[in-house]
Amino acid sequence: MLEDVAKRLNLPYKRIEGEAAFYGPKLDFMFKDALGRERQLATAQLDFVMPSRFDLTYTDHEGKKQTPVMIHRAIAGSLERFMAIMIEHFAGNFPLWLSPVQLAIISVADAHVAYAKEVAEILRAQNFRVELDDSNESMGKKIRNAKKAKLPYFIVVGDKEVEASTVTLESRDTGGSESLSLDNLLMKLTTETNV
Repeated sequence: MLEDVAKRLNLPYKRIEGEAAFYGPKLDFMFKDALGRERQLATAQLDFVMPSRFDLTYTDHEGKKQTPVMIHRAIAGSLERFMAIMIEHFAGNFPLWLSPVQLAIISVADAHVAYAKEVAEILRAQNFRVELDDSNESMGKKIRNAKKAKLPYFIVVGDKEVEASTVTLESRDTGGSESLSLDNLLMKLTTETNV
């Protein structure tokens, strides 16, 4: 049955006899990780055993009791395996939508903390995951910390940004920076997370 479906859908597949399929035939969906190694993620397995063990039945269109076939499926495999492959694939450089912390907001000095907090609250209100670095560390150390955390972006807030009600957005991926209004910042981040 599974092979018929694979053929009908024109899926690339190979039939492997004698695999450790406990209940019946199964489909394993194999992917290559960042190092080119083949990994199993998703599976779908037909189970002809457990329905009878649990005495599961249904009534067919002729009114007769039938034993169903159960389908076990794991769309992304185990959560742990899936996350391990994701971490390895991205080498910790998660895309914006997946990153646990999406942006760091770095205030240049104490005079900029209030505006940095305002920017953080605006971003959090739009469900962005933000950390505010208003520590007394040097700017270089704050920026190094953001880069070391592999955050997709960090925002620098200084005199120029406070006066113009803008932010300077720095990208991990391009290494570039740009000055943006808060509206343009929200538009850019929202567009990127909705890809």
